[in-house]
Amino acid sequence: MTERRQTRQIMVGEVKVGGGAPISVQSMTTTRTADVEGTLAQVYALRGAGADIVRITCNDVDAAQGLAEIVPRSPVPIIADIHFQYRLALAALEAGVQGLRLNPGNIRNPDHIKAVAREASDRGVPIRVGVNAGSLDKDLLAKYGAPVPEALVDSALHEIGLLEEVGFTDIKISVKHSYVPSMVSAYRLLSERVDYPLHLGVTEAGPPPSGLIKSVAGIATLLLEGIGDTIRFSLTADPVEEAEAGRRLLEQLGLRERASLDLIACPSCGRAEVDVVAVATEAQRRLEAEQLPIQVAVMGCVVNGPGEAREADIGIAAGKSKGHLFIKGKVVRVVAEAEMVDALVEEARKLVAEGVEARLAAADELADRLAEEEAAELLAERGDANRTAARRASVAEVARGG
Repeated sequence: MTERRQTRQIMVGEVKVGGGAPISVQSMTTTRTADVEGTLAQVYALRGAGADIVRITCNDVDAAQGLAEIVPRSPVPIIADIHFQYRLALAALEAGVQGLRLNPGNIRNPDHIKAVAREASDRGVPIRVGVNAGSLDKDLLAKYGAPVPEALVDSALHEIGLLEEVGFTDIKISVKHSYVPSMVSAYRLLSERVDYPLHLGVTEAGPPPSGLIKSVAGIATLLLEGIGDTIRFSLTADPVEEAEAGRRLLEQLGLRERASLDLIACPSCGRAEVDVVAVATEAQRRLEAEQLPIQVAVMGCVVNGPGEAREADIGIAAGKSKGHLFIKGKVVRVVAEAEMVDALVEEARKLVAEGVEARLAAADELADRLAEEEAAELLAERGDANRTAARRASVAEVARGG
């Protein structure tokens, strides 16, 4: 992975954004903000799913009043989403929000933007300049002919300039687009022009699975290039799915410590001794309910399973009517096929509670030898699906010029 781009650091409540801080996950409530209890319930659900920051719409006076009750009871910093009416931004600041999101395509009066910036500065509240391809200023659309990456960046720079004119630099920026290549290009261009932290997202990504694919394609591409300080999956779905997806993406990229289950499984083949899909699906359902932050492997056969998945914390590989339970590649227990998932869940609980070394010390001394014997038996009976011996001989023949 490319070294992360160095940015300024801002504080959204107590969450650090930019400046080398862990990449944060954001989402947005879908409730009416005036429904204080319903909105708070969703905020708590989002926090439980991995959201570090939550955005809430502030589209009328009732919503602003709702924020006044929500903010002091929220487990995470709240960002008020403002469109069109700058006075609602001022009202949200009065309600105590820890951040504002302003769309330069919607608040057109420079004096209004500067008034909000001055008030935010007095209260120590950062502003996200949130450029969106779907609401780009008509003058920029006329200039560029379409919401191309250059137009999004131009819009962001113009808005930043207005904030900087009154000495406001507590800024983060997003330049979202629904077309992944344009989104990626816009952020690349912007990252070359400013050192403010960047909030990544593919806008209007749509429902899963396509929305997830688009979001991962855009966000992961940039993160792997070292670009991005905070992210949101903009899905047409329960926002809890957004938070979960964002958190898991960061875990898979090694950008956040694992806090959830990571289940890996072989794609199955003719050598598999069980229905790998069924076992993996059941294992995932059961283990996710346990909320264990470990990597688990489900492998179709004992021939290569423990070795291929030796980096997993724990796993199970199928044998002849048996399951070979392994920890860090070492088989520690052999169970009946019908007990595979039960044994996996039981051992996973113990692993989290006691640690790897303790569970390896408690291993059945015969289990590893039984697994080796069964693997040899399967190879003799079905042959080597990878044709290892023949392939090695062929490679040696070429290398020796035979």
